[in-house]
Amino acid sequence: MISIPKLKNTDSTNFFLLAGPCAIEGRDMALRIAEHIVTVTDRLRIPYIFKGSYRKANRTKIDSFTGIGDEKALKILQEVRQAFGIPTVTDIHESHEAAFAAEYVDVLQIPAFLCRQTELLAAAARTGKAVNVKKGQFLSGASMKFAAEKINEVNPDAQVILTDRGNSFGYGDLVVDYRNLPEMAAFGVPVVMDCTHSLQQPNQTSGVTGGKPKLIETIAKAAIAVGADGLFIETHFNPAEAKSDGANMLPLDQLEGLLERLVRVREAIL
Repeated sequence: MISIPKLKNTDSTNFFLLAGPCAIEGRDMALRIAEHIVTVTDRLRIPYIFKGSYRKANRTKIDSFTGIGDEKALKILQEVRQAFGIPTVTDIHESHEAAFAAEYVDVLQIPAFLCRQTELLAAAARTGKAVNVKKGQFLSGASMKFAAEKINEVNPDAQVILTDRGNSFGYGDLVVDYRNLPEMAAFGVPVVMDCTHSLQQPNQTSGVTGGKPKLIETIAKAAIAVGADGLFIETHFNPAEAKSDGANMLPLDQLEGLLERLVRVREAIL
């Protein structure tokens, strides 16, 4: 169901994986994380896309980490794709960023808060790159058909991916409604479960987003069981030291065991 240049292991029956650090913090960390995940996913024959945000525009406080510089971070993403022969994905936040980021990555990601921004979706579609749209925390899965339609009206050949990342539950928590996955799959596009952002606890009075990373495996297993085509997981060598979203990230040394168990779940339902 998914067509992205450089994507390997597409002849397997496994789910595909978008994984990596929340933000590109530096060259060495990005290459080390990518190398580790490539080794694991190649062994398990999981199609893999490296994820890293070149800039974090949606921060709680003005002095929160936003990035190491746009071009510097995008060149690191480009180096990852060249070094390991894998596709990469990054977020864009404004329409003028689409063509710029598309020079370096294979998939453009639309953040959940921006999934209704028509010009942003159209600009991403015009690049010819695959577009992964995160479902807004305020939307149902069924309503995401309009985001997909906007992209395909601009570029009928665009590869659209829709990703669930939970729904707002009160002021400072999220809950996953798994009905959203089959509802989005009905549009004929690959659907992904964001297993880390769906466990965020946003809008904390401390000004730092919280999370429940111990439930990542629970969210991922349930998503595979209900038919998710792909999983999105942010991971870091030491989440406590990550400069963005560390509270809901998976420690990198736990990823291999988790993927092994998820592959078995996938095998059981096919």
